[in-house]
Amino acid sequence: MGNILYTKTKNKVFKDVTPEGFAEVFKKVLADEKSKLAYPNLISTYYDENDYDPIFVMDHLFNGDLKAAISYYGKAGEHGLDAKQFKSEEIAALINKFYAKKGVKTLDEAYHDMAELEMLTANSLITYSNDLQYGAINPKWVYARYFTDTKRPDSVSMSQVFHRTNLKTYLDSIQPKDPQYILLQKALADGTTVPGISQEETKRAIIVNLERLRWKNKPTQDKYVIVNIPDYTLDVMDSGKSVLNMKVCVGEGRNKTNSYSLAAYTDTAKIDKPFSHETPQLNSLIHSVEVNPVWNIPQSIVTKEIIKAAQDDKFYLANKGIDVFKNGDKIEDTESINWAAAAKEGSDYEFKQKPGDENSLGKIKFLFKNKSSVYLHDTPVKSAFKKADRDVSHGCVRLGNPQGLALNLFGTGSKYDLIAKDMAADKPDPTTIYLPAKVPVYITYVTCWTDAGGTLQFRKDVYGLDVVLYAALAKNI
Repeated sequence: MGNILYTKTKNKVFKDVTPEGFAEVFKKVLADEKSKLAYPNLISTYYDENDYDPIFVMDHLFNGDLKAAISYYGKAGEHGLDAKQFKSEEIAALINKFYAKKGVKTLDEAYHDMAELEMLTANSLITYSNDLQYGAINPKWVYARYFTDTKRPDSVSMSQVFHRTNLKTYLDSIQPKDPQYILLQKALADGTTVPGISQEETKRAIIVNLERLRWKNKPTQDKYVIVNIPDYTLDVMDSGKSVLNMKVCVGEGRNKTNSYSLAAYTDTAKIDKPFSHETPQLNSLIHSVEVNPVWNIPQSIVTKEIIKAAQDDKFYLANKGIDVFKNGDKIEDTESINWAAAAKEGSDYEFKQKPGDENSLGKIKFLFKNKSSVYLHDTPVKSAFKKADRDVSHGCVRLGNPQGLALNLFGTGSKYDLIAKDMAADKPDPTTIYLPAKVPVYITYVTCWTDAGGTLQFRKDVYGLDVVLYAALAKNI
């Protein structure tokens, strides 16, 4: 070790360096400076299992690899990240000491500088690699209603940096290559400004959406259904192209007036405190449809809306086709119920809305397993689709063209014919029909992207989730 370092540096101090002497110092530096490391246990364990071998100093310092790494860190701003978190200045200063013939003056200094450089390089490579390949933030840590399968780095993936023979080739390989990512990077570099908002707020919107693109939560299937909450749209994607697009209505958000904004992200909206009606982010598999569904009205809606409406209008329940049950038994004469008293004991009643033109779920709902009891469904209230801002539901996604979605998912044939027939029936009965093959569904939240014509698209942060994510990124970097 000493001869190699002396040959490379021409500094006689390194002649006396030994693996044993270095290991003793390195072990102490790792123990004393754990607070500097993002992954102290992983790094300490690796070196403990490998005899504290300084692989980055010995194999990558003098071939230009570490200087190359610093150049990548310096371009972190192109990804919306801060080079400071990768300790590039500290690493560069240490590298310069090794390249300077008399930069290191004593054996103790040699050991200590080697240990610092090895430790900081390992930590920075792991951090940079994780940020670019998986995102700097775990969305499940910052979002209260995030149920999308998202792969995060583990000890096996993080340890890969120790086994790369050419760091420049490796760093090239982990640069995101998604065309959308590259277009957003260009918009960031060009200082693009979206009409109606400032350049700084545009920049921040691009940064949070670059982070979203780094998350490993993207569909891998050829065909899937995707809903973008702030865009109020649903697309059926097939082989990378949208084959069906429609307007949707999503759950009501907390940020309808856009009072929480990236322009003033330091406000109290930095913590995700979702409004009770917000549609969650999730992925699942659509397995069936229910044509002419019965709506089992959630207790929250019963308490806040249904009982009050019944109290104000004794014919409301009958007109809406809503049956009332108590202890499992249907109450035939709902007009005799004292709804003022029932408002205090609403939980004793169950409410079910029969199929029909008044049913809040419309003529069809699309079912998929999820923790939030949400689904895609038709609606009898079509006027909301004329609005620009369509965050009006209690959490489920209302479809602008539900029969079109059924045709796309089922295709022509007997099952779709049955769906069309039942949806048109005068006296409908509930019918469950299973898809021939389950179709993935993704409910996402994207507020900024570049469209096919190269124009930067921007949507209101209706749930304030951009603010939450930007605050997390700012804290992280």
